[in-house]
Amino acid sequence: MLTVRRWVLPRAVAAVLACILALGPAVAGPVPLGEREELENGLVWLFSEQRSVPLVAVNLLVKAGALWDPRGKEGLAHLTALLLTQGTRKRSATQMAQEFDFLGAKFSAGAEEDYAMVSLTVLAKDVDPGLELLADAVLQPTFPAEEVKRKVQQLLASFESDEDEPMVMARRAFDLRLYGQHPYAFPPKGTPQGLRAVRRQEVVDFHRRLYRPNNAILSIVGDLSREEARGLVRKYFGAWSPGEIPQLKLPPLPPLSRPETQVVDKKITQANILWGHLGITRQNPDFYAFQVMNYILGGGGFASRLMDTIRETRGLAYSVGSTFEPGLEPGPFYISLETKAENAAEAVKLILTEVERLRREPVSDPELADAKSYLIGSFPRRLDATGKRAALMAYVEFYGLGLDYPGRYADLIRGVTAAEVQRVAQQYLHPERYLLVVAGDRSRLPELPGLTPAGEKEKNDATD
Repeated sequence: MLTVRRWVLPRAVAAVLACILALGPAVAGPVPLGEREELENGLVWLFSEQRSVPLVAVNLLVKAGALWDPRGKEGLAHLTALLLTQGTRKRSATQMAQEFDFLGAKFSAGAEEDYAMVSLTVLAKDVDPGLELLADAVLQPTFPAEEVKRKVQQLLASFESDEDEPMVMARRAFDLRLYGQHPYAFPPKGTPQGLRAVRRQEVVDFHRRLYRPNNAILSIVGDLSREEARGLVRKYFGAWSPGEIPQLKLPPLPPLSRPETQVVDKKITQANILWGHLGITRQNPDFYAFQVMNYILGGGGFASRLMDTIRETRGLAYSVGSTFEPGLEPGPFYISLETKAENAAEAVKLILTEVERLRREPVSDPELADAKSYLIGSFPRRLDATGKRAALMAYVEFYGLGLDYPGRYADLIRGVTAAEVQRVAQQYLHPERYLLVVAGDRSRLPELPGLTPAGEKEKNDATD
């Protein structure tokens, strides 16, 4: 699932870039990210020539993310992607690592909620052998049993360290209740139980079913011509066999009809708070108004209302913010903060106050202008490196945004009005039905909505 993050940019630089974006479309029209072609086997490939540095970045996006994890096998998609370089028909895991290292190439693979991504950055002079290595990893992995076992053990060890992170544990509980049986209920890396249940043959079958050219997007950015790129794509991916892609079947999302509170009991002095509910999909036409609304509420750092109220005015938290993570399915919207356990109820009350104010009153003109200026001005940072550009190209193709998306983005944000911000707040923020998860010492927490005070609980237990 893709997280909407804040790119920090000096205000003066942001203003200059905002002016550039504002003037660009009026003069020459939107400039596309790159060019799009499709091979006979169904592989969509995108290309952008960038001669500023002698590098080439390649991203292969496969529609094989955690959404495809079978129930009880959580982590299968991510595990499959991680194992791509752990042995092929031509190379062992050690040989693969040595050859990437010899080229000085950066290579990574993994899966998020909606898709798997394989990424390569290599010197332009080495793009041919670099692509040969990438193609070998993606098209001919052997998934040796010992490597499957080793990678599972590595992932299991990471879950042990998660136990020491209260906010990580709060997020796990939050997602599990919000999504129920849906794959978004679990982190892309899976669960300990799911990973232990995965067998090697299931990894092989997952790869065979979903790693197909008609289920993938290849983006290439860098110091080579379109003709050179076309030749390399055909050379290494032209013989990739297409296949029938099974239909994705997802369970319904569980309803949330009232305020619900869960406590993750940890003997710590702080309360780690997550407040939220379902958000929107990436294809939702209200995405841009939602993005502006989120910036004003809590996504804008020190420029946001939550930071001003909870940190600056009341001094209850060092940091507080709101986040939304839109995907193919409705992603979560949540507000997160850390405060002293005894201040948890007051912090939640202030969250509700700010959410209700956003729904009740139009935002001010200065707030709206500041949000637009930041969002427009920070966008170019998504294009300031070959790797970033390649990733963005694959992303906009996957979600159907169009390669002219960067040229349209400024106008889409600029067109958001105060009335639209209020409308999306009223439509998508739900102070009457939300999920509150608090990771902290149960005995120190004050009374929260839907939560019985600790002393009262002990009395009831004794009576029972």
